[in-house]
Amino acid sequence: MAQNATIYKVELSVSDMDRHYYETHKLTIAKHPSETDERLMIRIVAFALNAHEHLEMTKGLSTDDEPDIWQKSLSGELDVWVALGLPSEKVIRQSCGKAGKVIVYPYGGRTADMWWDKIKTSTTRFANLQVVSFPEDDTLALAKLASRAMKLQINIQDGDIMIGVGDSIVNLSPLTWKQAA
Repeated sequence: MAQNATIYKVELSVSDMDRHYYETHKLTIAKHPSETDERLMIRIVAFALNAHEHLEMTKGLSTDDEPDIWQKSLSGELDVWVALGLPSEKVIRQSCGKAGKVIVYPYGGRTADMWWDKIKTSTTRFANLQVVSFPEDDTLALAKLASRAMKLQINIQDGDIMIGVGDSIVNLSPLTWKQAA
């Protein structure tokens, strides 16, 4: 029998000094049975980094042809496609053809480094692709903050991210491997 998704209720307060975006989002997130706490928390951070009134979580792991997060225009075009993990070159190529901007957030330490070494030369032709990695120590610390009901405060300034949950704070220093044009 298939396991059901676990529902997480998140109150996410975003203070993004870099983009001058200050808003609170109430999110109901379905965590797929195969999804780790690390990936769930990276998904929430990716949402905060790209927060916008039209940004939304998708079905994620349960759907192959959708990103983890997307932003559509009022007329239905895909403005932003956000993917987590280590997508294949084919998936990146298809994503770049479907959306105005594609952002990939790889994670996993050495595995992510090896993935990027293998794929980076084939991504140079995609001007709308951005790749931003998180250090493994940071994401493992972030995973420890996960709980079914969370009030997160995420502050973004000069590219650095501070995530607060109650008395716990985790700082993330993302590494931009490829900048979109």
